[in-house]
Amino acid sequence: MRSKTTFGVIVSTRGFFPASLAVSARTEVAALLKRKGYGCVMTPRDATPHGAIETRQDAKVCARVFGEHRDEIDGILVVLPNFGDELGVSEAITLAGLNVPVLVQACDDNTAAMDIAHRRDAFCGKLSVCNNLYQRGIPFTNTTLHSCALGSPEFSADLDHFARVCRVVRGLRRARLGAIGQRPNPFNTVRFSEKILQDAGISVSVVDLSEIIFAAQRRQTDAAVKARVREIRAYGKVPESIPAESVVRSAKLSLAIEDWVGRAECDATAIQCWSSVQENYGCATCLAMSMMGEKGKPSACETDITGALTMYALYLASGTPAGYLDWNNNYYDDREKCVNIHCSNYPRSFIGKDFEISNLDILGASLGPERCFGACKAQVAAGPMTYAKITTDDRAGRIRMYVGEGRFTDDPIKTDGGAAVCHVPGLQSLMDYVCRSGFEHHVAMGRGLWARVLKEACGTYLGWDVYHHRQGA
Repeated sequence: MRSKTTFGVIVSTRGFFPASLAVSARTEVAALLKRKGYGCVMTPRDATPHGAIETRQDAKVCARVFGEHRDEIDGILVVLPNFGDELGVSEAITLAGLNVPVLVQACDDNTAAMDIAHRRDAFCGKLSVCNNLYQRGIPFTNTTLHSCALGSPEFSADLDHFARVCRVVRGLRRARLGAIGQRPNPFNTVRFSEKILQDAGISVSVVDLSEIIFAAQRRQTDAAVKARVREIRAYGKVPESIPAESVVRSAKLSLAIEDWVGRAECDATAIQCWSSVQENYGCATCLAMSMMGEKGKPSACETDITGALTMYALYLASGTPAGYLDWNNNYYDDREKCVNIHCSNYPRSFIGKDFEISNLDILGASLGPERCFGACKAQVAAGPMTYAKITTDDRAGRIRMYVGEGRFTDDPIKTDGGAAVCHVPGLQSLMDYVCRSGFEHHVAMGRGLWARVLKEACGTYLGWDVYHHRQGA
């Protein structure tokens, strides 16, 4: 994920409004973006009258400047310090051809100072700008308030929201996913269309699981392996009963996976996590997946590629690692709570508290615990969360997604693996939607509330079918 989000900024004006408003807006927005840690690309102050965009000639200058910074600009910010010029704005965006998200802001008037020298009319001008964007088929994001001051807390929050939208759009449009191994044979549910993903700019690289296993087996217990063993023991609590050779074996597998991910330049992976690797190599993949996720390289279970994509989307939106879970159990008779479980591969910060790294329970009972080290076991700590799932709908030839928000609770649950007790408003209607719409039993979850970001990014800009639970489609 890019360390800094950069905006191309269009400050527009209209001739019979005071140009001084455009001059001061340029200074104010540049200072605001710098203060918040965002990059800013604007036409030079002397490149157009007052440094603002009004005429087609101004638009051509702006487009040329944006084009010179094409690889830097993540989104376009339109600032209307007065009515602005609808054609100047829409022409600049069209000519630049960046195909990035657009945020439209209009400055508040001071109702006590509506004379010719101070009157803005941006409240009205914004309607004209948005009308022109709509006519040209240019998707855009609106501010929370129709008009607001550049220095207002509402606009500051809008900028942060928009930056997250830009990160998701940029990341997903060029995402590279890795499929490590084939899907487990019983899991038809995780089938996907590689061609539909490719049509959206998302590529999938594949590797046979045997290549990873043999790479791990060939590794000597060198300095890198010893360093990874120390990293594992610092990552979570490894019980004294776990043999040292099990930790070494897990370290070698972790390095083998990460080596391939690096060579393939993958943003996220999905791994054939059972049961071949346990039977043919002798440890679980969960720990390696967890540690990659903690480093910003999400990894989904059971070779669920669209699950990996969903985890990556959540990571881009939140900036923190996502977990991958099953919608698994009811929670007593509370119909707005459920239990979500996996073995697990949850990243450390997703778990949110101390946890144990030990053996898989269910597979360990049948294959032997000595072949199943590497599960990250804990109940996920309480806090707000976002859930989401992307799927390729082959029947419709579309990418579809649902997203919503809830909360991890501290309600007690005694079960194996990694568990999360979740409160999801309208859970029963969500489960009905998931069933009727053919989504998988898997779900990605992240800490924090990011449903609006994902809906805006994936629906408005990527054009996917997005259902926002509790708000309708």
